[in-house]
Amino acid sequence: MTGWSEGAWRLLGYAASEAVGRPAAGLLADDARETIRRPPSGRDRWNGTLALRHRDGHRLKLRLLAHRRTSDQGIAEWHAVSAVAGEQCTPGGEPLREWAFSQSPDILAIFDTDLRLAAANVSMERALSLAEAEMRGLHLPEIAPHAASYEAETRMRLTLRTGEQQYVESYICPTGVSPERGWPTSLAPLKDADGRVRAVCLTAHSRPEGHLARPRMLLNDAGARIGTTLDIARTAQELADVAVPWLADFTTVDLLDLPPQGHEPASAPPAGAVTIRRTAVRSVIEGSPESLVAVGQTATYPALSPPAQCLATGHPVLYQRANSTIARWADQDPSAAWICEFGTDSMMIVPMRAYGVTLGVVLFSRYQRREPFEPDDLLLAEELTARAAVNIHDARRYTPERTSTITLQRSLLPHALPGQAALEFASRYLPTGTTAGVGGDWFDVIPLSGARVGLVVGDVVGHGIRASATMGRLRTAVRTLADVDLPPDELLTHLDDLVIHLAADEGNTDPSAETAAGIGTTCLYAVYDPVSRRCTLARAGHPSPAAVTPDGAVYFLDVPPGPPLGLGGLPFEMSEIELPEGSILALYTDGLLQARDHDIDEALDRMFAALSSPAPTLDTICDRILNPVLSHCPDDDIALLIARTRALHADQVAAWDLAFDPVIVSQARKHATDQLMAWGLDNAVFITELVVSELVTNAIRYGQPPIQLRLIHTDSTLICEVFDSSSTSPHLRRARTFDEGGRGLLLVAQLSERWGTRHATTGKTIWAEQPLSAASGT
Repeated sequence: MTGWSEGAWRLLGYAASEAVGRPAAGLLADDARETIRRPPSGRDRWNGTLALRHRDGHRLKLRLLAHRRTSDQGIAEWHAVSAVAGEQCTPGGEPLREWAFSQSPDILAIFDTDLRLAAANVSMERALSLAEAEMRGLHLPEIAPHAASYEAETRMRLTLRTGEQQYVESYICPTGVSPERGWPTSLAPLKDADGRVRAVCLTAHSRPEGHLARPRMLLNDAGARIGTTLDIARTAQELADVAVPWLADFTTVDLLDLPPQGHEPASAPPAGAVTIRRTAVRSVIEGSPESLVAVGQTATYPALSPPAQCLATGHPVLYQRANSTIARWADQDPSAAWICEFGTDSMMIVPMRAYGVTLGVVLFSRYQRREPFEPDDLLLAEELTARAAVNIHDARRYTPERTSTITLQRSLLPHALPGQAALEFASRYLPTGTTAGVGGDWFDVIPLSGARVGLVVGDVVGHGIRASATMGRLRTAVRTLADVDLPPDELLTHLDDLVIHLAADEGNTDPSAETAAGIGTTCLYAVYDPVSRRCTLARAGHPSPAAVTPDGAVYFLDVPPGPPLGLGGLPFEMSEIELPEGSILALYTDGLLQARDHDIDEALDRMFAALSSPAPTLDTICDRILNPVLSHCPDDDIALLIARTRALHADQVAAWDLAFDPVIVSQARKHATDQLMAWGLDNAVFITELVVSELVTNAIRYGQPPIQLRLIHTDSTLICEVFDSSSTSPHLRRARTFDEGGRGLLLVAQLSERWGTRHATTGKTIWAEQPLSAASGT
């Protein structure tokens, strides 16, 4: 024997000096080999009945519980405890069991005023693998030796003294079981009819496997669902939707009316009654009948109500229904009548604060669940509320700026895509709803000479008004460069130089101008020719476009990657591909592929599935691609441009090789006249003869052979083109009175809707375009 308590002296009559140091078997009334079995190896607890010999010689048969432990000196020893059932630890005629099972569910243990176990239910016996008789009369630390047991016993004393329910944040657990697999514990006073505390009921809530994963799952779910937009009401509702039914049966989000923009709200509302605006409600009952205040309406919390006190102190509070504060609130405030009507058992009230500013208060309530809220639930509610508070604060702060940015952004994007003979279009622009602000994503469709069309999509680095303004600059520059018919690789080279110059100009006065000027911007430029059905493309750090063949096969176009704009010194390469008539091109910004709820591969699979599925219109394809994105707040802006290719067939194009001789001009006019008559464009003959005559004469006079004349007939335009191998560009000038030349191009410009020069690797093409509607009226 290494230790002997005063209780052991009273039980067996031996003083500590007589017991310590002697063999424990000397206390047995029977042969030790017949009465004691050694516990299996690794077992840290033993219980059973032993016959002991009292000091005066009489025989005692006792229930004994022993725990194996290691002393401070590292010696393994057994700690044995026993108790004689007395009045305090015997139920007797007192209705302790009735009180316990009527007032508290789950695993139960009742301790008398000496904090000795008086009763335990079946769940308690099963959890500890001990019968009630084996535990009766022992203190909790003797039944389950653990630090949490000592803390629970301290809280029991507090329960006896105050009559208030207590919680143990650490976990009660049996010997040998880690705290992570233990049970969160609550301690409730058991009172008689006169209100006197007669015992303490310990309720340990048994948790299923994976209980620790549930709060994490809820927080992960909250991270994906709360704050998807900069809409205050939606963020508040997202908080309520996350809380019910996972955490609470009924939740309200009430916000304080904020001061005008430019004035920060007070860090805490003044003491007294508080006026709030009901912003969100969610209940397990359809229609949320608990809330007598409708969403959007205002209400006033009395000064002594828990929400008003919570707002004043800035601290979250957990209440039970029996709490006098809750009862007084339900009696005094008509809007709190639901507390009694629905039998609310437990309630948490959490202030909504962000960056030192009080925004409102959130109430969480339970009345359908049997278990009350616990401290862990309060911590979880604080975390959920804090996440929503940050988003609501940011929404209030950034909404005016975001509105201005979106207005600017949309004003700079094309309002309507032009009708084209080469392509059919549909587009979408989806701004981000995050606090980072709207970015500089853009797209454009640019009519080019020869019935060709330029497609551009870009993404300016950064967010906010400056990014949108930079986007407007670059879009204008692309249109200007495209108007002189630069090939895609040369256009990107000029655009790259422009971004470098913008950065240099703004960098002199603003340290952050490098981002604002567009360094790092990505861009894709493509030109489609409906005559040859060939598409030429180049990209500057931008994702490759996707293409869909008429039979539904989806693939990425092989476009050599180029560096983002603004780096300088690196070339851009161009690729060319022939597209069958009816092919679909999908141009997009990287915001389409960057989402919190899935990876890039999954996003690509969704886009490919939407592109390959038959659809009546291109707008349907756009909606199919973006619908999955609309379920959450996109992390970045999304620009999407979908185009279906058309082709101009041989019966819409006519070309003739001409001799390098002035006499050929009349033959060129005849070729054009005969072709127009074949197309049924009789009314366009006069103007076309003049245009062809001037362009062919100009090529023979100032150009070099060979010369080619080409006419292109679309539904709405007639295009005349004359090619020669000279690279010299003609210039429009005003001829003086006695000049013999200089009036040809002026005449072409007057007779045509558009005209210009398109350079190739060798030679140039002068073209003129006239609308057929106007031609038919001449």
